Order: sequence, then structure tokens, then C-alpha cells
Amino acid sequence: MTGAGFILAINLFMAGLFAAAFMTIAIYDPRRESARWFALGYAVGMSNFLFEFAIASFGVSAILALAAFGSFLTALAIFNVGVAQKYSIPVPWLTMSMIILAALVACYFTLHMSRESFVRMLIYQSPYFVMQAIAAGLVAQSRARETLDNLLLALLAASALQFLSKPFLFQMFGGTGKSADLYITTGYAMLSQSMGTIFAMAIALMLLVILVRDVLADAHERSETDALSGLLNRGGFGLHSATAIEQADRQGIPVSLIIADLDHFKSVNDKFGHAAGDAVIVAFSNFLRSAMAPHHVAGRIGGEEFAVLLPGTNLVAARLFAEGARGAFANLDIEGMPPGRRCTASFGVAELGQRETIGELMARADEALYLAKNSGRDCVKIAPRSGRRRDECQGTAISIV
Repeated sequence: MTGAGFILAINLFMAGLFAAAFMTIAIYDPRRESARWFALGYAVGMSNFLFEFAIASFGVSAILALAAFGSFLTALAIFNVGVAQKYSIPVPWLTMSMIILAALVACYFTLHMSRESFVRMLIYQSPYFVMQAIAAGLVAQSRARETLDNLLLALLAASALQFLSKPFLFQMFGGTGKSADLYITTGYAMLSQSMGTIFAMAIALMLLVILVRDVLADAHERSETDALSGLLNRGGFGLHSATAIEQADRQGIPVSLIIADLDHFKSVNDKFGHAAGDAVIVAFSNFLRSAMAPHHVAGRIGGEEFAVLLPGTNLVAARLFAEGARGAFANLDIEGMPPGRRCTASFGVAELGQRETIGELMARADEALYLAKNSGRDCVKIAPRSGRRRDECQGTAISIV
């Protein structure tokens, strides 16, 4: 076997290996649609190498030549679908379809041109360049790129350029052989296949790292998220709140906490069933999410208990937020509940004091909530500022019934 043939065999093996790797990710996390497209792209790419071996073994024919060319171009297009899926960019189906069709027609008419023709090689390699450039363009459109994504963008751009460089390189390295079946024996073939191997491996490995990064990030997010409400769970709320408080402390801005508890929630489950109870929790969670600002932190910290941290908000503004939430939720129609049946919630509000921890802040807000529950529910109570006497709470309590 020639050196180029050996590289071709390595390419075939690596394409199969990467197809299996991407499919493993797709099976592990079915939501990763991009992984399935990447797996399909590398699987289709394997056929290109098989066609190249067939040409070397049985001689060239128009069908084999077009199959080898079209299979690789199709593999690149499928790869682009995966890139678009990964970065939530619309798939350029029409553009890629027109490129493939036009390229196949152009390739057919170049079959009878001299294999030493620069124009022929340029026509042959240009569709690969354009298709790989589309992949780079798709990544570039993403506004959520991080360091790894930018590295992928650079690799895709470099890979596109290496296709465009081949018309120049093939003249420098002795051409592509007098006939297609001799291509695999040439120095250019070894160079071309080696370049392809390097870029294909680098791009595939970078994509695998990016997908694994995303899988781990999602797993971490799920570990901090309450499945029913979609809000942070108690642990996640504590971690995110601590971070928000540190940032607020550096900026010198106030921080307030609201703890809310759904009133008579057990009776909802007893009278209407747990499905209705779940609907109430989901409705209240969605209501909180719609009322929050992006920098607020919200979580479901108990069965029917919720917390909202408000950085940049003092006690007065937090109280107004809680009052508005209480009144709006009390008038909210909840799907799954009988018509006309309304649910209410009680609220406790506290403002972070100097050198106070998130645990201490939650304890004071919880005391205010307890007062609200004992004052008839469906009301808002505020806690005394940190360091004030407990009996001063009565003078600052706010009730909305």
C-alpha cells in the first residue's frame, strides 16, 4: 500500500470512529440533534474514501468519479446541518442544495479535461471551499460563542482555505497522476489526504469537546433546577443567591429577599388532586418568572414555598413587588382548577443587613412569612432590618387582604 493509500485508510477508520463517537453522544442525550447530524455526516464521508479505493482498484468511471465527489460534498452539507442545529441558526437548505447540484454538473463537464489543468482543479475544489466556509459562517452568526466556539470557527475557516489552496499545491507537488487510478500513488495525494486528516480530526475533536462541555453544563443546570417549576431548587437558589449578594456588595447596592408560600395548598391537593396542585405550582412559577428582572434570582425552596432575591432593590421596593405579585396572583385563572377558583399566597420580605449571610436573611424573611400566615394569609409582611428589636416588626408590617 502506498503512503497516500495508508492515509486514505486512516481517514476511513477515523471517520467511522468519529461517527460512532457523535452517535454515542446523541444516544446519551437525545436532545443533541446536532450530534446525530455530525454522526451522519462522518458516516457519509466514509463512503468517499471507499469510492477512492474503488477508483484505485477498478479504474475510473464517470459514475465513480461523481460518486466520490458528491459523497464528500454531501457529507460537508450534512455536517453544516449539525453546525446550524448546534448554534440554533436556520439551516441553509436551499443554498446547499443548489451548490451540490451545480457542483455535480460542473464536475461532470470537467471529467474530460486534462488532469493537470489548474482550472479543472479549481472547479473541483471550490465547492468544498464554499461548503466549509458556510460552516464557518454559521458559527460566526452565533452570539453565544465562547473560547472553544471561536477556536472551532478558526479551524473551519482554515479548513475552507486549505481546499482553496489545493489547485496551487497540486502543481507544486507533481500533479494528481496521469489517470484517476494513479492518484493514490502521487505525492500530492499524500499531502492532500494528510491535510484532510489533520483538519477533519481537529474539527471533530473540537466539536466533541464542545458537545461534552454543553452536556456537562446542562447536567449541572439540571442539578440546580426544580423539575416541576423550572425554577432553581433550594441548593441552586442558595448558590446563585450567594453569588448575587457578593456582586451587590461590591457594587454597594441593596439586596432584598421575598419568600412566598401558597395558601391552603394541602387542601388544593386533597380536594382537586395532585395534578391540580402541580398546576398551581407551575402557574405561580411562571408568574414569578414573568414578573422578574433578568438579574433577579428565583427558586422553589420547598413544596409550596418560593423565594425571590432582588439585587438592587431596597425594602420599600421589594414590598411593592410582593404586594403587586400577591394581588395579581390572587386574580389569576389557573388551568386545571375549577372555573372561578382562585389561589392566594402569603409573602415575607426582608432587606439584607451589613455582614448578614444569605442564611440569616432567609431566616428573617421566613419569620415575616410566618407572621403573614398567622395574620390570615394572602398578605405581605416585612421583617425588621437586621439588628433591630423583634417587636419593631409590628410597626413596619404591611398586610394586604
